[in-house]
Amino acid sequence: MNIWDVVIIGGGPIGIACGLEAQKKGLSYVILEKGPIVNSLYNYPDKMQFFSSSERLEIDDIPFISTEAKPKRDEALEYYRRIVTSNKLHINLFEEVINIQKEQNVFTISSNKTTYNATQIVIATGFYDIPNLLQVPGEGLKKVTHYYKNPHYYSGQKVAVIGASNSSVDAALECWRKGAEVTLIIRGTEIGPRVKYWVRPDIINRIEEGSISVHYNTTVKEITPNTIVIENTDGATVLQNDFVIALTGYRPNFKFLEMAGIELSQDEKKLPKYNPNTMETNVSGLYLAGVICGGMETHKWFIENSRIHAIQIMSSILQNK
Repeated sequence: MNIWDVVIIGGGPIGIACGLEAQKKGLSYVILEKGPIVNSLYNYPDKMQFFSSSERLEIDDIPFISTEAKPKRDEALEYYRRIVTSNKLHINLFEEVINIQKEQNVFTISSNKTTYNATQIVIATGFYDIPNLLQVPGEGLKKVTHYYKNPHYYSGQKVAVIGASNSSVDAALECWRKGAEVTLIIRGTEIGPRVKYWVRPDIINRIEEGSISVHYNTTVKEITPNTIVIENTDGATVLQNDFVIALTGYRPNFKFLEMAGIELSQDEKKLPKYNPNTMETNVSGLYLAGVICGGMETHKWFIENSRIHAIQIMSSILQNK
């Protein structure tokens, strides 16, 4: 039976960083990614620009050269892909982990393709897979999406964008500029405070001039094939509508973590239990890396402040080997 030193679940930037560090330390490893390389980044909007500068997105001190200080999605895809290929990382793509079991000191990792055995596991799966649902009638209609890619699709259509974050604001502005009639629906009192500083004045100006409609302190009550019903302190309003882009955030796969035996806090934050010095969880030999460490607080961990996890984890694994 072949037993790996470490199986890394998730082939995003931090999973790749863990693979690089394992390779440098002489550990046998494999990265399992359920989609393409950096699957989450691939599913970002086509023209998305990062809030962070390129050097803050670098891993393993490998230079990230971009045409602007803050790189765009396609540049990031190229950067991380080249790291994988040029370093000949052991990564198996389009392979989803289904189950994790531990017997004595060996983990059995079952995927949709095969089974692996390892003495250590790193979970670096991010949080972009499971949308926070509106939980309203009509949310399952084909016209509703929780992901946004390209504005061309919505040209000439009545589009409701739900949310006040960077993704919502970008979608609203891009769709409006491609000829959509855009309505922003925001649960709070204003555009989100963490919206990119160079974008915030743009959306505020478009709202003030009436180019983009906005409803603050408003929730969605129902979605029908031709309308969306919203509600605030003035009561319910029915808007004519062709498409709904509900960008209400995402959450880690907590069921997957619990299946692996990781303890979560009992409050709404659902923080996983781990040692911040080694990143090892309450399950001996099972580590967490990246944004998944923050539970529902998905704004706490980014590439730039979780790159160090790879070094912490592989150092701990080497000491325990």
